[in-house]
Amino acid sequence: MSAATDDGPPRGSVPDYLALTFPAPPTDRPYVLVNMVASLDGRTVIEGNERGLGSAADQRLMRELRFHADMVLGGASTLRASGLSSRLSDPALEAARAAAGRPALPISATISHSGDLPLDRAFFTARDFEAVVFLSDAAPAERAEAIAATGRPVVRLPAGHEIPELLQRAHADGVRMLLVEGGATINGAFFEHDAIDELFLTLGGMLVGGDSPRTILQGTHPARAADVAPFDLVSAIPNLELNEVYLRYRRRRVPADTRD
Repeated sequence: MSAATDDGPPRGSVPDYLALTFPAPPTDRPYVLVNMVASLDGRTVIEGNERGLGSAADQRLMRELRFHADMVLGGASTLRASGLSSRLSDPALEAARAAAGRPALPISATISHSGDLPLDRAFFTARDFEAVVFLSDAAPAERAEAIAATGRPVVRLPAGHEIPELLQRAHADGVRMLLVEGGATINGAFFEHDAIDELFLTLGGMLVGGDSPRTILQGTHPARAADVAPFDLVSAIPNLELNEVYLRYRRRRVPADTRD
């Protein structure tokens, strides 16, 4: 880490996400983290994907968050645009998980309403990590059969209740921490069910522009003041060399025994 300057924090500061600690998960679902990168004007994609928004340091932090997770979930749009995996790309991280009695890699997962997924992607063809497809009952049976033929398990979810059922199934399978890596639609679905416990956001020092804004979260219901969910800032670490800020927020929840 670089030395401190006279006018601010150390240049090149990068948080140590391996040292993070988290509260215990809820009793009925996993503890849910969302990890995203965005530009100064809130864009999460450039020319259709997130590449170019975050630095190598941001990519490293993504893998360190994966280190803590039991399952890494990405939406179907993200799978189509960028691919999905739960790889850590670091043998030392894999060895540390194994030494703790955990699988070397988290389970990789995606969720789809239609079943229209690119079956030639590494998510389906690679065998160095486990993967599962959560598929809405709205998807045709032939799509489920085609996905299952790749060797990846398919878990059908009741249409209209996909997120609560996914959380319940994951919890039943021993997933204590679920890391959601976008995109905006799946983030929005978790938000609408108040199932986001922490948000990790890397803010990059660039303006992207364009007439099709993509924020970190998009929902199917119009925003209302009554629906605003408060998140408390846990940490904000600037990296002056890379023009990035690493933000961590935690959902503020009122204990059940103090509610009116």
